[in-house]
Amino acid sequence: MKKDARYSCYPFMREKASTVDFEIRTDSLTTHMGVALVAVNKETVRVVADDLAWLSDRYDFYVSHVKDEIQNFVLPQGTEAAAALHVCRSEAKKSYRILHKVSEEREVPAILFDYLGLLANIFFVMAVYMNQRAGIAEIPFISKSYPMKK
Repeated sequence: MKKDARYSCYPFMREKASTVDFEIRTDSLTTHMGVALVAVNKETVRVVADDLAWLSDRYDFYVSHVKDEIQNFVLPQGTEAAAALHVCRSEAKKSYRILHKVSEEREVPAILFDYLGLLANIFFVMAVYMNQRAGIAEIPFISKSYPMKK
């Protein structure tokens, strides 16, 4: 009896390769990016997926506006747009971690790590930027797990 495709959400679910986890994780990331684009109302976010140099320039732009606020990690809070961007940041980090697992199984171009790392970082500075524009102060995150540098 042929399996009815309506009951399968992803045909490679039973595969053991980490590339499956990476595909699922990056699907989640791009879905959250779509939510963030709506929340930000497309006024400051224009992510071109295949252009690392462009993304790097955007990172520099946002950092130039929020450099004082990003000296430490901050709690993921604030405007709807900032919260959506923090979710994207978290998803990008998860994707980066899964990509590392993929790299243990097969060759992965270094630019993929660069892109995902930069993507996580740009989502962070964009979230802080959105809060800054809305007049919302960042709340520094004080870790109880990692000692503070003196």
